[in-house]
Amino acid sequence: MKTLIVYYSLNGNTAFVADKLAQALEADTLRLEAQKAYPDKGIKKFLWGGKSAVMGEKPALVPYVCDLSQYERVVIGSPVWVGTFTPPLRTFIDENKEALAGKRFAAFLCCAGGDTFKPFEKLRNVLNVEQFEAQAVFVDPKNKPTPQAETCVQKFIKMLSETETQEL
Repeated sequence: MKTLIVYYSLNGNTAFVADKLAQALEADTLRLEAQKAYPDKGIKKFLWGGKSAVMGEKPALVPYVCDLSQYERVVIGSPVWVGTFTPPLRTFIDENKEALAGKRFAAFLCCAGGDTFKPFEKLRNVLNVEQFEAQAVFVDPKNKPTPQAETCVQKFIKMLSETETQEL
């Protein structure tokens, strides 16, 4: 099954997981970038990013090329911002609603801790899917690597691989 990993990463944690998944699954990646970059440290990071997430903003993205018809499954990766997924992903989903219809989805979130139920629920609602084939949460996997974090990544890869082989 051809898989695309679409993600937004501000501080590198989500990119770290996306790269591990892509390598293990032989998947393609699409890293989204907002045309007007979000601050990546200090109080501005939380104020601007938080406001944008809470308001459900859809920032303009750096142009990307992606033929979604080539993929059966899309894995969405995002940091958690104020209890939801990031605005660049909201833009991507909105811009590609028709092309995403009928795809299989999995998702992963990166965070520093806290509740991750709502971000998955919000992402499912925006994608209009009842559940993900697989989902996982990673707590600072790049910035605070632990054996447990690596085990979680490997379990997620296994879930995605098993989903793939069940279809054969």
